[in-house]
Amino acid sequence: MYFLLILLMLVSWGIQWRLRSKFKQYAHVGLHANLSGAQIAELMLADHGITDVRIISTEGRLTDHYNPTDKTVNLSEGVYAERSAAAAAIAAHECGHAVQHATAYSMLQFRSAMVPALSAVSTYMPWILLAGVFLINRSLIPLGVGIVLFSLTTLFSFVTLPVEFDASRRALAWMDKRGVVTVQEHAMAKDALWWAAMTYVVAAISSLATLLYYVSIFMSGSRRN
Repeated sequence: MYFLLILLMLVSWGIQWRLRSKFKQYAHVGLHANLSGAQIAELMLADHGITDVRIISTEGRLTDHYNPTDKTVNLSEGVYAERSAAAAAIAAHECGHAVQHATAYSMLQFRSAMVPALSAVSTYMPWILLAGVFLINRSLIPLGVGIVLFSLTTLFSFVTLPVEFDASRRALAWMDKRGVVTVQEHAMAKDALWWAAMTYVVAAISSLATLLYYVSIFMSGSRRN
Protein backbone atom coordinates (compact mmCIF):
# COMPACT_ATOMS: atom_id res chain seq x y z
CA MET A 1 0.00 0.00 0.00
CA TYR A 2 2.88 2.35 0.81
CA PHE A 3 4.38 1.66 -2.62
CA LEU A 4 1.07 2.43 -4.32
CA LEU A 5 0.71 5.75 -2.50
CA ILE A 6 4.26 6.77 -3.40
CA LEU A 7 3.71 5.70 -7.01
CA LEU A 8 0.51 7.75 -7.23
CA MET A 9 2.33 10.75 -5.77
CA LEU A 10 5.04 10.47 -8.43
CA VAL A 11 2.44 10.06 -11.18
CA SER A 12 0.61 13.13 -9.89
CA TRP A 13 3.79 15.21 -9.99
CA GLY A 14 4.51 13.96 -13.50
CA ILE A 15 1.05 14.88 -14.75
CA GLN A 16 1.23 18.31 -13.11
CA TRP A 17 4.57 18.92 -14.83
CA ARG A 18 3.18 17.73 -18.16
CA LEU A 19 0.11 19.93 -17.75
CA ARG A 20 2.19 23.03 -17.07
CA SER A 21 4.45 22.29 -20.03
CA LYS A 22 1.47 21.77 -22.34
CA PHE A 23 -0.18 25.03 -21.35
CA LYS A 24 3.16 26.84 -21.66
CA GLN A 25 3.63 25.38 -25.15
CA TYR A 26 0.12 26.17 -26.37
CA ALA A 27 0.16 29.61 -24.77
CA HIS A 28 2.66 30.60 -27.45
CA VAL A 29 0.35 29.56 -30.27
CA GLY A 30 -1.69 32.59 -31.30
CA LEU A 31 -5.40 32.04 -31.86
CA HIS A 32 -6.32 32.67 -35.49
CA ALA A 33 -9.57 34.33 -34.34
CA ASN A 34 -7.45 36.79 -32.30
CA LEU A 35 -9.78 36.54 -29.29
CA SER A 36 -8.63 36.76 -25.70
CA GLY A 37 -9.72 34.28 -23.06
CA ALA A 38 -12.14 36.86 -21.68
CA GLN A 39 -13.68 37.41 -25.12
CA ILE A 40 -13.99 33.65 -25.67
CA ALA A 41 -15.82 33.40 -22.34
CA GLU A 42 -18.14 36.28 -23.24
CA LEU A 43 -19.04 34.65 -26.57
CA MET A 44 -19.70 31.23 -25.06
CA LEU A 45 -21.91 32.60 -22.30
CA ALA A 46 -23.83 34.75 -24.77
CA ASP A 47 -24.34 31.84 -27.17
CA HIS A 48 -25.91 29.86 -24.33
CA GLY A 49 -28.14 32.75 -23.29
CA ILE A 50 -26.37 33.23 -19.96
CA THR A 51 -26.49 36.87 -18.90
CA ASP A 52 -26.10 36.70 -15.11
CA VAL A 53 -22.51 35.40 -14.95
CA ARG A 54 -19.58 37.81 -14.58
CA ILE A 55 -16.12 37.20 -16.03
CA ILE A 56 -13.34 38.44 -13.78
CA SER A 57 -9.54 38.30 -13.74
CA THR A 58 -7.81 36.63 -10.79
CA GLU A 59 -4.19 36.48 -9.67
CA GLY A 60 -2.00 33.42 -10.16
CA ARG A 61 -1.44 30.80 -12.82
CA LEU A 62 -3.88 27.95 -13.50
CA THR A 63 -6.15 29.40 -10.82
CA ASP A 64 -9.09 29.45 -13.23
CA HIS A 65 -12.43 28.29 -11.86
CA TYR A 66 -16.17 28.83 -11.93
CA ASN A 67 -17.85 29.90 -8.69
CA PRO A 68 -21.52 28.84 -8.65
CA THR A 69 -22.15 30.77 -5.42
CA ASP A 70 -21.63 34.22 -6.91
CA LYS A 71 -21.88 33.13 -10.57
CA THR A 72 -18.44 34.23 -11.69
CA VAL A 73 -16.04 32.79 -14.25
CA ASN A 74 -12.64 33.47 -12.71
CA LEU A 75 -9.81 33.52 -15.24
CA SER A 76 -6.17 33.82 -14.25
CA GLU A 77 -4.50 36.99 -15.48
CA GLY A 78 -2.71 35.27 -18.35
CA VAL A 79 -5.80 33.42 -19.58
CA TYR A 80 -7.97 36.52 -19.26
CA ALA A 81 -5.76 38.55 -21.61
CA GLU A 82 -4.00 35.91 -23.75
CA ARG A 83 -5.07 35.20 -27.33
CA SER A 84 -3.92 31.59 -27.58
CA ALA A 85 -5.22 28.05 -27.94
CA ALA A 86 -4.47 27.40 -24.26
CA ALA A 87 -6.37 30.49 -23.09
CA ALA A 88 -9.33 29.61 -25.31
CA ALA A 89 -9.44 26.05 -23.94
CA ILE A 90 -9.37 27.14 -20.30
CA ALA A 91 -11.87 29.96 -20.72
CA ALA A 92 -14.33 27.75 -22.61
CA HIS A 93 -13.92 24.96 -20.04
CA GLU A 94 -14.78 27.26 -17.13
CA CYS A 95 -17.77 28.55 -19.07
CA GLY A 96 -18.73 24.90 -19.52
CA HIS A 97 -19.27 24.83 -15.76
CA ALA A 98 -21.44 27.94 -16.03
CA VAL A 99 -23.53 26.18 -18.68
CA GLN A 100 -23.81 23.15 -16.37
CA HIS A 101 -25.07 25.45 -13.63
CA ALA A 102 -27.56 27.19 -15.90
CA THR A 103 -28.94 23.86 -17.17
CA ALA A 104 -29.05 22.26 -13.69
CA TYR A 105 -26.55 19.53 -14.58
CA SER A 106 -27.21 16.88 -11.93
CA MET A 107 -23.59 15.97 -11.10
CA LEU A 108 -22.66 19.62 -10.58
CA GLN A 109 -25.66 20.04 -8.29
CA PHE A 110 -24.62 16.94 -6.35
CA ARG A 111 -21.03 18.18 -6.00
CA SER A 112 -22.18 21.64 -4.90
CA ALA A 113 -24.49 20.09 -2.30
CA MET A 114 -21.49 18.23 -0.83
CA VAL A 115 -19.34 21.34 -0.37
CA PRO A 116 -20.87 22.61 2.93
CA ALA A 117 -20.45 19.21 4.58
CA LEU A 118 -16.88 18.84 3.36
CA SER A 119 -16.01 22.35 4.53
CA ALA A 120 -17.36 21.52 7.98
CA VAL A 121 -15.34 18.31 8.41
CA SER A 122 -12.11 19.18 6.58
CA THR A 123 -10.59 20.97 9.57
CA TYR A 124 -11.13 18.11 12.00
CA MET A 125 -10.83 15.05 9.78
CA PRO A 126 -6.98 14.81 9.71
CA TRP A 127 -6.81 15.08 13.49
CA ILE A 128 -9.53 12.46 13.96
CA LEU A 129 -7.67 10.07 11.64
CA LEU A 130 -4.38 10.70 13.45
CA ALA A 131 -6.01 10.14 16.83
CA GLY A 132 -7.67 7.01 15.48
CA VAL A 133 -4.33 5.52 14.41
CA PHE A 134 -2.69 6.25 17.77
CA LEU A 135 -5.66 4.98 19.79
CA ILE A 136 -6.40 1.92 17.66
CA ASN A 137 -5.32 -0.50 20.41
CA ARG A 138 -7.78 1.12 22.83
CA SER A 139 -10.76 1.89 20.59
CA LEU A 140 -11.69 1.58 16.94
CA ILE A 141 -14.30 4.32 17.12
CA PRO A 142 -12.08 7.38 16.37
CA LEU A 143 -10.54 5.73 13.31
CA GLY A 144 -13.95 4.50 12.17
CA VAL A 145 -15.33 8.03 12.38
CA GLY A 146 -12.30 9.35 10.50
CA ILE A 147 -12.78 6.78 7.74
CA VAL A 148 -16.42 7.76 7.31
CA LEU A 149 -15.46 11.42 7.05
CA PHE A 150 -12.60 10.69 4.65
CA SER A 151 -14.93 8.62 2.48
CA LEU A 152 -16.88 11.83 1.84
CA THR A 153 -13.79 13.49 0.36
CA THR A 154 -13.16 10.40 -1.77
CA LEU A 155 -16.74 10.45 -3.02
CA PHE A 156 -16.38 14.16 -3.81
CA SER A 157 -13.23 13.53 -5.86
CA PHE A 158 -15.02 10.89 -7.95
CA VAL A 159 -18.14 13.04 -8.38
CA THR A 160 -15.82 15.77 -9.69
CA LEU A 161 -14.67 13.59 -12.62
CA PRO A 162 -17.88 13.61 -14.71
CA VAL A 163 -18.29 17.31 -13.94
CA GLU A 164 -14.84 18.13 -15.33
CA PHE A 165 -15.06 15.84 -18.35
CA ASP A 166 -18.50 17.18 -19.23
CA ALA A 167 -17.31 20.79 -19.00
CA SER A 168 -14.45 20.01 -21.41
CA ARG A 169 -16.84 18.24 -23.78
CA ARG A 170 -19.12 21.26 -23.83
CA ALA A 171 -16.17 23.60 -24.35
CA LEU A 172 -14.74 21.68 -27.29
CA ALA A 173 -18.14 21.23 -28.93
CA TRP A 174 -18.90 24.92 -28.66
CA MET A 175 -15.49 26.00 -30.02
CA ASP A 176 -15.98 23.73 -33.02
CA LYS A 177 -19.52 24.94 -33.68
CA ARG A 178 -18.62 28.60 -33.22
CA GLY A 179 -15.54 28.29 -35.43
CA VAL A 180 -13.25 30.15 -33.05
CA VAL A 181 -10.50 27.54 -33.47
CA THR A 182 -8.87 25.85 -36.42
CA VAL A 183 -8.49 22.09 -36.62
CA GLN A 184 -4.95 22.38 -35.26
CA GLU A 185 -6.03 24.70 -32.44
CA HIS A 186 -8.89 22.35 -31.56
CA ALA A 187 -6.40 19.49 -31.23
CA MET A 188 -4.23 21.60 -28.94
CA ALA A 189 -7.21 22.62 -26.79
CA LYS A 190 -8.36 19.01 -26.53
CA ASP A 191 -4.87 17.85 -25.55
CA ALA A 192 -4.50 20.55 -22.90
CA LEU A 193 -7.91 19.81 -21.38
CA TRP A 194 -7.17 16.08 -21.36
CA TRP A 195 -4.04 16.60 -19.27
CA ALA A 196 -5.98 18.90 -16.95
CA ALA A 197 -8.61 16.17 -16.52
CA MET A 198 -5.92 13.63 -15.69
CA THR A 199 -4.98 15.62 -12.59
CA TYR A 200 -8.50 15.02 -11.28
CA VAL A 201 -8.33 11.32 -12.18
CA VAL A 202 -5.09 10.82 -10.27
CA ALA A 203 -6.43 12.83 -7.33
CA ALA A 204 -9.50 10.58 -7.17
CA ILE A 205 -7.43 7.38 -7.35
CA SER A 206 -5.02 8.72 -4.71
CA SER A 207 -7.92 9.55 -2.42
CA LEU A 208 -9.34 6.05 -2.84
CA ALA A 209 -5.94 4.47 -2.16
CA THR A 210 -5.55 6.53 1.00
CA LEU A 211 -9.04 5.55 2.13
CA LEU A 212 -8.23 1.87 1.60
CA TYR A 213 -5.01 2.35 3.57
CA TYR A 214 -6.96 3.59 6.58
CA VAL A 215 -9.51 0.79 6.15
CA SER A 216 -6.68 -1.76 6.20
CA ILE A 217 -5.40 -0.28 9.47
CA PHE A 218 -8.93 -0.45 10.86
CA MET A 219 -9.30 -4.10 9.84
CA SER A 220 -5.94 -5.02 11.37
CA GLY A 221 -6.97 -3.29 14.59
CA SER A 222 -10.30 -5.08 14.69
CA ARG A 223 -8.58 -8.46 14.38
CA ARG A 224 -6.21 -7.63 17.24
CA ASN A 225 -9.06 -6.44 19.43
